[in-house]
Amino acid sequence: MLQRFFIFCSGADTQILETCSNGERNKYAGIGATVFFTAVMAFIACGYALYTVFDNVFTSIFFGLIWGLLIFNLDRYIVSTIKKRDNFKSELMQAAPRIVLAIIIAIVISKPLEMKIFEKEINQVLLEEKNAMTLANQEQIALQYNPKIENLNQEITKLKNEVASKEAETNALYDTYISEAEGTAGTGLLGKGPVYKEKREKHDAYLAELSQLKEGNAQKINAIEAQIAALGNDYTTAVTNSQPIIDGFDGLMARINALGKLPWLPSFFIFLLFLAIETAPIIAKLLAPKGEYDYKFEEQESVVATWVTQKVTQRKLLFSTDGELNQKIYEDIKNEEELYRYKKEKAQELLKLQADSFHKVQIKGL
Repeated sequence: MLQRFFIFCSGADTQILETCSNGERNKYAGIGATVFFTAVMAFIACGYALYTVFDNVFTSIFFGLIWGLLIFNLDRYIVSTIKKRDNFKSELMQAAPRIVLAIIIAIVISKPLEMKIFEKEINQVLLEEKNAMTLANQEQIALQYNPKIENLNQEITKLKNEVASKEAETNALYDTYISEAEGTAGTGLLGKGPVYKEKREKHDAYLAELSQLKEGNAQKINAIEAQIAALGNDYTTAVTNSQPIIDGFDGLMARINALGKLPWLPSFFIFLLFLAIETAPIIAKLLAPKGEYDYKFEEQESVVATWVTQKVTQRKLLFSTDGELNQKIYEDIKNEEELYRYKKEKAQELLKLQADSFHKVQIKGL
C-alpha cells in the first residue's frame, strides 16, 4: 500500500510498473518518497513563514497546505517528464530547466526553515536592531521638542538673571545706607542724618521693586515650567505611541534581513541539503541506467506514435485521393449533353421570370 502511494508520488505509470521487477518498483517508490517528503518540508516551511506574518495557526496551516500541494505537484511533474535517452547530453539538456526550477524551489523551502533553526540568533539580531531603532527614534522625536524646551529654559534664565541683578542692586544700596549710618562711608558722620534717610528711602524703593519683580517673574517662570512639562509629556507620549511599531519589527522581511547578517556558512549548508533533496530524484534518473520500466514506457510511446503517424498519413492519402476522384467526376459530368440541356432550360425559365418581374415593376411605377 505504501509502495503504491510512493509510486504514485513519483509520477510513474503504475500499470507498466506492475509488469516490472520488484527492484524497479522499489526504485520509483524511493523517488516518490523523496518527492513526498520534500512537499512535507515545504508545507512546514511555508506554514512557519506565514505564521510570522499572520500570527494565526489556522491561516498558516491552510496556506501552508496549499503551498505543500503545489510543490508536490511541481516535483511530481518534474520527475515524471524526465525520460531516459540513449545520449546523456540530450538527457542533461532535457533536465537543465527542471534543475533550475528545483534550485528555486530549494531556496524557497530552505529560507523559512533556516529562520526557524536560527530563531534565537535572529531574535538577538532583531533585539539589537530594535534597541538601536528605539534610541534613534527618541533622538528623532527629541529634535521636535528640544529647541522649544531650550528656548523656554533660556527665558527662565533671563528672568532669574533679572531678579539676581535687581537683588544685587538692592543689596548694594543696603550696604551704602548702613555704611552711612556707621560713618564708614559717604559723609563720614556717625548717625542717621539726612543723607542716610535719602539712601534708606532709595533702598526701600528698590526693595519694593525687587519684591514685585520676584513675584512677577516667579509667575512667569511657573508658566514656562508648565509649558516645559507639557512638552516633556508630549515627547513621552510620542515615544510611547511609536514604540509598539518598533516592538513589532519582527516580520518576515525583518527576519530574512536579520538572517542575512548572520554567518553565511551554516545557512549555505542548509540550502545545499535542501538542494540535494530537491534535485535527488532528477539526478537519480539521470545517473541511473535505462531500466525495464524505461524500455516498456518507450515501447508504449512508440506504439502510440506509430499509430498516430499511420492515421495522419491515411487521412492525407484519403484527402488526396478524394480530391482527384472529385476532379475526374466533374470533368466527366461537364461533357454530358443531358445535363447541358437541363441547365439550359432552367436558365431560360429564370430569365423569363426575371423579365416578367421587371415588367410588372415598370407598370406599377407608371
